[in-house]
Amino acid sequence: MKNFGVIGPGAVGSVIAEILLENGQRVHLLGRNAGEVRIEREGQLSEGTLSVEELSSFQTTLDYIFIAVKGTQLSNVLPIVEKLSHENTVTIICQNGYGQLERINMPHTYQAVVYISGQKKDQTITHFRDRKLILPENKDTIALHQFIGESDLVIQISPNYLNDMWFKLIVNLGINSVTALSRNTARILTNEKVRNLCESLIEEGIKIANAEGIHFENSTIKDIMDIYDGYPPNMGTSMYYDVLNGNPMEIDYIQGFLYRKSQEHGLNTPHIDTVYSLLVASELG
Repeated sequence: MKNFGVIGPGAVGSVIAEILLENGQRVHLLGRNAGEVRIEREGQLSEGTLSVEELSSFQTTLDYIFIAVKGTQLSNVLPIVEKLSHENTVTIICQNGYGQLERINMPHTYQAVVYISGQKKDQTITHFRDRKLILPENKDTIALHQFIGESDLVIQISPNYLNDMWFKLIVNLGINSVTALSRNTARILTNEKVRNLCESLIEEGIKIANAEGIHFENSTIKDIMDIYDGYPPNMGTSMYYDVLNGNPMEIDYIQGFLYRKSQEHGLNTPHIDTVYSLLVASELG
């Protein structure tokens, strides 16, 4: 049996750990402190409790590691990940945004396109929807998919991985920006001006993707707005919860990454430029 480690007992990490445990895997959910988290599902009575082990004192060598801390915490956990790895350990980065892999010097490391929506309040996880990870196609990810087999964690091996990654990046661009700046949940999308802003951000994100050689269908703006419309009104985003909790936001990997790419290609992206500047300014002081 393989040893699985999930670092980060937030919404994404806890959902992944719970499903792997239900699938009969040997799983260690690792966090800053030992304890427990409870998982509830939106609109359902079922709930479960998971044990959390202290990451800093954990010593078992792991075969698969899912890193589900925020991008802002990545540099803090990487030295520990290296100590818990052997030469064939496969590491999956489960974070929003793009560009993390450029900062990691470990073999067999891949970034997942994450579709798991939830929130953590105190030690309770509310899982809103989705449980899918999209991974690039290679021998490591195919082996992971085959090893896990059929489970509630959907591992999708995609030959169009870069398109999938950019699509999710642009999804995050719109909804994360407006919820973080407004300090409001998905209910804000009932406002026409906010919807127009999201559409403009998406359009500019597509322009940047095109400059990077990533091309989308003409329906992409509508497709992403349809995704937003499927969110429960009380659902927040990762950046929204970061703002409320006073935590650093993943600006560098979402809006910042796109801003830098826009500058690199000499593009006119006024909405992204403005949103990025406001988000950076909101964290000053």
